[in-house]
Amino acid sequence: MAVISMFYGLIIYMYFGDNKQHHLPHIHVKYQDDEVILAIPGGEILGGGLKSSKMKLVQAWIEIHSDELLADWELAITGQSIFKIDPLK
Repeated sequence: MAVISMFYGLIIYMYFGDNKQHHLPHIHVKYQDDEVILAIPGGEILGGGLKSSKMKLVQAWIEIHSDELLADWELAITGQSIFKIDPLK
């Protein structure tokens, strides 16, 4: 697991080699006791859930950083080091 970004209490990360279960590029987002898995670049929910207000923040961040997220995904599924992505400001 590698943390990509953190903002407003949200922790966004990817697992290395994590393309078997969901078969789509995706990120994992943790906020307090909640966790959600979101497709990239679209931000569709693949599993779990978050409070609506936090979900909107993450989906806006995905939209802004979709190219960087997809580049990180390609690195992560091949076991390479990924890059940090700027938080939502």
